[in-house]
Amino acid sequence: MARHEPASPVVRQIDQQFLICSICLDRYCNPKVLPCLHTFCESLTILPICPLVCLSLPPCSHTPVFHHTAPMSVCPSLPLLSACTPTLQCLQNYIPAQSLSLSCPVCRQTSILPERGVPALPNNFFITNLMEVLQRDPDPRGAPPAPLPPLGAATGQPLCCPNHEGKVMEFYCEPCETAMCRECTEGERREHRDHRTVPLRDVLEQHKAALQHQLDAVRARLPQLAAAVGLVAEISRQLGQRRAEAEAEIGSSFEELEAALRQRREVLLRDLEATCAAKQQVLEAQLEVLRQGQESILSSCAFTEQALHHGSATEVLLVQKQMGERLRELAARPFPEHPHENAQLEFHAEPEGLRRSIQNLGSLLTTSATAHTTVATGEGLRQAVVGQPCSLSVTTKDKDGALVRSGGARLRFAVTGPDGAAAEAEVQDNRNGTYELVYTPRTEGDFVLSILLYGQPVRGSPFRARALRPSDVPPSPEEAKRRVKSPGGGHVRQKALRRPASMYGSAKRKENPIEDELIFRVGSRGREKGEFTNLQGISTSSAGRIVVADSNNQCVQVFSNEGQFRLRFGVRGRSPGQLQRPTGVSVDTNGDIIVADYDNRWVSVFSPEGKFKTKLGAGRLMGPKGVAVDRNGHIIVVDNKACCVFIFQPNGKLVARFGSRGTAERQFAGPHFVAVNNKNEIVVTDFHNHSVKVYNAEGEFLFKFGSHGEGNGQFNAPTGVAVDSNGNIIVADWGNSRIQVFDSAGSFLSYINTAADPLYGPQGLALTSDGHVVVADSGNHCFKAYRYLQ
Repeated sequence: MARHEPASPVVRQIDQQFLICSICLDRYCNPKVLPCLHTFCESLTILPICPLVCLSLPPCSHTPVFHHTAPMSVCPSLPLLSACTPTLQCLQNYIPAQSLSLSCPVCRQTSILPERGVPALPNNFFITNLMEVLQRDPDPRGAPPAPLPPLGAATGQPLCCPNHEGKVMEFYCEPCETAMCRECTEGERREHRDHRTVPLRDVLEQHKAALQHQLDAVRARLPQLAAAVGLVAEISRQLGQRRAEAEAEIGSSFEELEAALRQRREVLLRDLEATCAAKQQVLEAQLEVLRQGQESILSSCAFTEQALHHGSATEVLLVQKQMGERLRELAARPFPEHPHENAQLEFHAEPEGLRRSIQNLGSLLTTSATAHTTVATGEGLRQAVVGQPCSLSVTTKDKDGALVRSGGARLRFAVTGPDGAAAEAEVQDNRNGTYELVYTPRTEGDFVLSILLYGQPVRGSPFRARALRPSDVPPSPEEAKRRVKSPGGGHVRQKALRRPASMYGSAKRKENPIEDELIFRVGSRGREKGEFTNLQGISTSSAGRIVVADSNNQCVQVFSNEGQFRLRFGVRGRSPGQLQRPTGVSVDTNGDIIVADYDNRWVSVFSPEGKFKTKLGAGRLMGPKGVAVDRNGHIIVVDNKACCVFIFQPNGKLVARFGSRGTAERQFAGPHFVAVNNKNEIVVTDFHNHSVKVYNAEGEFLFKFGSHGEGNGQFNAPTGVAVDSNGNIIVADWGNSRIQVFDSAGSFLSYINTAADPLYGPQGLALTSDGHVVVADSGNHCFKAYRYLQ
């Protein structure tokens, strides 16, 4: 059937939503209404079919089968078929042949067909009249189109029962959701014997009330949509304005550069002229002196030779004294025979560097961050202490919820005190899509924290935080601070904290991108199998093994991925094959176990069964702590005492060494553990610098992340580190007793949920072959496995 495409968007939307048959997906043709009140076409009209594109078309069969579609306007046979307009019986074809009942294609309700079949079903006059109204041509004089007819006017006549001809449907069966006539409700063979029936007009009022309620709810969204349209249009206008401003700034900047270049050119030309003139003046003066001397000598020589060859004896005697003195004076006179200047006058420039600078000149600063997806986290959103800086973190995200990895977003942070005065507030851009917000309350009471991104509130803003006096902060055993000496030397304040289950707080746990829980815990304090005393490093293998460095028990213990004890090896001593203080541990591709021995100052290699094979690094290492194996089979060792990283071949030959003590990019302060990502980059935890640093395989610095603190993405002495298959970096935060997860660029993602059994001083951590996180909980003398969803 040829579709009439309405011009008005509203009419087009009504046409698409209410006038389309759900069987043929075309506009209704002779719409029929079923007892369940769903409407379908009785038949679908088809335009004349060209015999060239029809496989078989018996006269009036109405069941054409098509090869392909061809433009009908170019068909030469079209006039011959204009008298025959075949149709497809839409609802009729849906019902099986010889069937006495029909099942609604929408609600699957089964009803009895009238004796005369589908044609005897009642027509939907409302749909028919609505289609006629929508198909009318608008008044050419500009009059508005005719209004839609009301329901009563459109139907024209009541609906008749399909089972009892001529009987009006005036009742409604609620269990069957079907309209019926009085005869359907009476008699012994009635279908709705035990069903509750009510007058159709009452149900109609209920349905109208329900539709009116839905209509009111939908209409209530119009102001919101209007506000959203205005906001988006304003942002679009501002974007165009910013583009014009940026274009003007770019033009102005380059015009200034061109003017500066022209000015510099003039200066250089003036300097060139002045320098050349000065040099020429010196050389001209020298030439003048030399030419005068030359002329004096030539004239004196000529006069003397004339006298000698042609003069008489008397003339020679007369000029002899005068010419002798003249010649002696010329012979002794100093002449400036050496140049008083040189000819060097060159233009020297470094255009390549300038060209690179010009090529990289300027940048367009923008982000894809949106306020409604950006989140703020941290204790500072809920509570603060008077007179003490309080921090929170903001992680920007785009419209799809993906992390934004660049900084420079326009973020405004305002803090209002209980008296209405503004408190000190500061925004620190970490240049990786995260921002640290710091404020210091000066009075106790409720503070309002407003965080705006591009003028719009981030999710949850404004927040309310209560500022307490230090004396009013209740002590908590879980937050009691203890003074613990770190294994690598120095002291760091450590806190055993019960962290929230997610970065958004426990009330919104499902929004956390990484949700985890404790799977099992293995070990307690002791010296027997499966017991530990200050365990340090932990590693896993593809064979489903967990390897633990039991530091103070001078041994290594091996478990299955399920935590079942498998093996223990190591004897205390300072000879090859013995262990004095094992700290880091790793497993290579052959299954060999590589152990960093802090006190023996070397790295030992054992077979998978615990048999000693070799050692390396003796005489070079001062205090090896962490160890890892890269994709080339190189053994990477973090030297905690020397504050550097060694890279060895498996045979012990030194490949590279980088790092020294300090705070710079290639310096460390008590580095602890190391991991290698899928790019073969080296990830090192810098304990006393409270950061994680990333280097390439040659030891060239790439980037670092983290700072000292308790906020998201901050550390209080990081220790263990691991990298998952997606490049996400998992870090054990020793002093804050937690595990944090970052993306491959160092942007904070979430915490591992350790609330079920809080950590105390976590050390090494690793990922098992079945995707769980295992961590050496040193302070609790055990290791724990947590479910980790990447």
